[in-house]
Amino acid sequence: MDMIKAYFPFSFDTKDVKTLIIKIVVYLVIELVVGLVCGLIGLIPLIGGIIGWLVGGVVGLYCLAGIVFAVLDYFKILK
Repeated sequence: MDMIKAYFPFSFDTKDVKTLIIKIVVYLVIELVVGLVCGLIGLIPLIGGIIGWLVGGVVGLYCLAGIVFAVLDYFKILK
């Protein structure tokens, strides 16, 4: 559990619905910004597409996991 908290420090200590919604919105904004940047990088032939695809995928998975951990922490499933 300590390892998860080390990689996702923003997802924990969710006390009420307001902070949960703020954390979800922050993760979605991060994903949107990185997606836009990866889309611009993807315009570079060959290397841009590969780099954009990899970075976009990793950041997307990180944000999804962060949202899941925030919801699980809010419902006190994670201890």
